[in-house]
Amino acid sequence: MAYEPNVLVIVLAGGEGKRMLPLTNDRAKPAVPFGGTYRLIDFALSNFANARYLKIVVLTQYKSHSLDRHISQTWRFSTLLDNYVTPVPAQMRRGPQWFQGSADAIYQNLNLIYDERPDIVCVFGADHIYRMDPRQMVAHHQETDAGVTVAAIPVPEREALEFGVIESDDDGRILAFHEKVPDPPTMPGDDTRCLASMGNYVFDTQTLIDVVTPRENQYTDLGSHVIPALTAQGVAHVYDFSTNVVPGQDERERGYWRDVGSIDSYYAANMDLIAPVPVFNLYNEKWPVYTNRRALPPAKVSRGAGGEPSYVDGSLLCQGSIVSGAHVERSIIGPGAFIDHDAHVTESIIFPGVHIGAGARLHRAIIDKNVIIPEWYRIGFDAEVDAERHSVSPEGITVVEKDRRLAP
Repeated sequence: MAYEPNVLVIVLAGGEGKRMLPLTNDRAKPAVPFGGTYRLIDFALSNFANARYLKIVVLTQYKSHSLDRHISQTWRFSTLLDNYVTPVPAQMRRGPQWFQGSADAIYQNLNLIYDERPDIVCVFGADHIYRMDPRQMVAHHQETDAGVTVAAIPVPEREALEFGVIESDDDGRILAFHEKVPDPPTMPGDDTRCLASMGNYVFDTQTLIDVVTPRENQYTDLGSHVIPALTAQGVAHVYDFSTNVVPGQDERERGYWRDVGSIDSYYAANMDLIAPVPVFNLYNEKWPVYTNRRALPPAKVSRGAGGEPSYVDGSLLCQGSIVSGAHVERSIIGPGAFIDHDAHVTESIIFPGVHIGAGARLHRAIIDKNVIIPEWYRIGFDAEVDAERHSVSPEGITVVEKDRRLAP
């Protein structure tokens, strides 16, 4: 029987998420709702749950209350078997300071590693949309005898400015690591794409402890400092994410990964879910995405109070939502949302608890939790008016922040 390493999972969920404002005004980015029912962090945690890596710590910092609550209410494993998912706030064990970066966050929480004494530490981000079997990446890490293994995927050159870009040899050894540089190197034989780091790492435990522990210089960030340092030592390897095979996944979905670091990328990833045949399949029962299931009634589509018919097409309707004589097309309607008669909602994302009044018109909008849209209100039809009242992304997505009661 093959040796099964003792694996500790560290999920990094402490970033500010500034590029996701105003959705991160009142919550950490990993706690932002996605696909109506889920939170962003559910996708990373589900991958580890399905792989049976069940010792997971989530490092939190900024505006973490809703994230902590979601984890405590949703993510419970068997304590009898010593399994856990636990949020770990900034404890300031190394002095009165917040985490200075991802590597510093691990350094300030080395006690978690010392307590668990794992063979392998998986350090993954909390806010990407993808399916992955991390066991295959761990096996690859062991086969290459690497100090660190970095998951990577090709991205268009124009998008590579936002990622760490990898140069490797034919054996997968990383030769150079460029963190968010203005002129990233392209892949050999393909000058249109770059090999980008996904921000997911598998470390040999001692290698991780040694590299984050300050000596002459303290490394504060994994991408900017730790991976280049281990690359210079010759112990960094790359893992090709496109080779990862997940049960129940078809060929179209293999290699699907979305970084939702901005409003526009977040919106686009949500819209992927409502394509006629989505590339990312939420209905894969062999590798499910887990989340909190509230005690809400089924979604309801009915005529309005005056007999107005409803029209719903190409949309996701979550539990407890009501479409009452309204028109909903290519949209995601969150739990408990209500859309009144003659309202039109197109290509929009509606968060839980939103009330959309009769006759309102919403197009290419994101409406945060508990917003009340008055009757006949318009969003998404006049860019200048929207910019005066709300946040508008570079690609024209209008965002209404949480708990607003808009004036008629």
